[in-house]
Amino acid sequence: MNPVEKAFKNTTDKLNSVGCGMCLAKWTQSTIHLQIGHTHSCHHPVPHKIPVEEIIKNPTALHNTSYKKAKRKEMLTGKRPKECDYCWKVEDNSDQYSDRTYKSHESWSSPHFQEIVEKPWDQDFNPRYVEIGFSNACNFKCSYCGPSFSSQWVKEIKKHGAYPTTDNFNDMQWMKDQGRLPYDHKEYNPYVEAFWKWWPDLYRDLHTFRITGGEPLLAKDTWKILDYIIKEPNPNTNLSLSINSNLGINDNLVDRFIEKVNRITDPPAIVHSSDSKVKELTIFTSVDTWGPQADYIRDGLEFNKFWDNMNKILTKCPRTSIGIMSTYNALSIPNYHKLIKGVFDLKKEYGHPSRAWTTPVVLDPSYLRYPLHQTVQVLPLHWADQIDEQAKMAKSLEQIFHHGNPEAEYGAKDYEVSYAYTDIEIGKIKRISDWMRAEQDPDTLNRNRANFYRFFSAHDKRRGTDFIKTFPEFENFYYKCKDISDKL
Repeated sequence: MNPVEKAFKNTTDKLNSVGCGMCLAKWTQSTIHLQIGHTHSCHHPVPHKIPVEEIIKNPTALHNTSYKKAKRKEMLTGKRPKECDYCWKVEDNSDQYSDRTYKSHESWSSPHFQEIVEKPWDQDFNPRYVEIGFSNACNFKCSYCGPSFSSQWVKEIKKHGAYPTTDNFNDMQWMKDQGRLPYDHKEYNPYVEAFWKWWPDLYRDLHTFRITGGEPLLAKDTWKILDYIIKEPNPNTNLSLSINSNLGINDNLVDRFIEKVNRITDPPAIVHSSDSKVKELTIFTSVDTWGPQADYIRDGLEFNKFWDNMNKILTKCPRTSIGIMSTYNALSIPNYHKLIKGVFDLKKEYGHPSRAWTTPVVLDPSYLRYPLHQTVQVLPLHWADQIDEQAKMAKSLEQIFHHGNPEAEYGAKDYEVSYAYTDIEIGKIKRISDWMRAEQDPDTLNRNRANFYRFFSAHDKRRGTDFIKTFPEFENFYYKCKDISDKL
């Protein structure tokens, strides 16, 4: 057993000593969508509503909701919370570690194990890994997104109405009924107000802080955070700062962003200096496959411009890395191998000892869970074999370079650099295949396939796109879904 495997096993055993459903992320990690007043800990459970009355009394209830505390109690008493079923499916249907192991093993989780298990289940806990979305202002209309997270989606639904699917995922009346209707970014938002009350205390405890959206660079609070960090460096000098961006914004905003990033990382003449105001800064961006198929999935994306902006940031921000969040969905499969190769080329080009680290680009493939009609599970099972091949391809891509005294100013001697995908990156691709093969109810599958056709046929009419032309690999499947839709 290699050291990484042994470490993950030890973490799993430690969690299981408390309970079979124990996961530190329920305490240490929080994603908070201020634009709709929802939160969840770990990205797998569906976000739940934060009661306004709770944050009025206690701003930390943006994370420490009464609902979340009840799930913590379940974990501490040997139960598996139903909302965490993704991990249970992975653990019960494969030999892969689930995300409860990965997230509990992280440096923002594992040191707090003893503190967490000894605390009363209903006690407040400042999360160490926080993701914040300030508003739904966005210039994209990704196919799996919706009005809650995109102002462009709001415009489309107001003009055309909800899509003719049965799941209501972009129906604004349904969102209103479910408490998911977003605040307009120009109006008063009590959740944003509570955040700024909590922020000075939260900031001191943070290990990782990540700004999400919408498109964060279109939100004024994002720039307020960046200026705060420039003026008030984290007292522990241990903050990992992450900022999401679709990198499809205008050039002026990209340049302004680069200027702020460099003021925070404060790159001196020798970039290995520790003068940075944060421990590390990562820019997270998103792409789900390659070329025109990626443009179709993420409406508003111009793939070549996106790739150019990644290169621009990697060149001009030498103390910054890029994480590519890849929402692996049904339409990702045909050309995903091209993305794997493209990201590997970035790893090689920018992996160099003159940078702050030698792996400046990471691919993070996470399966799409919702809407159901766009997940990989909607497809025939033979497509899972192609995902397996992509995992094998990623594993095979490794190149080792031997250098001798390349940069005298860094004091480098002979060294060896290896460019490869990590076991975690590869494992995340493989897990998508395992999850795709989980048994499904036939009636549910047919309904999801009918919704697949209903959504993308309407998508083409509203947005002037052409599904069959863009995805010829799915032509037979598309018409099969049409037949199912006609019969339901």
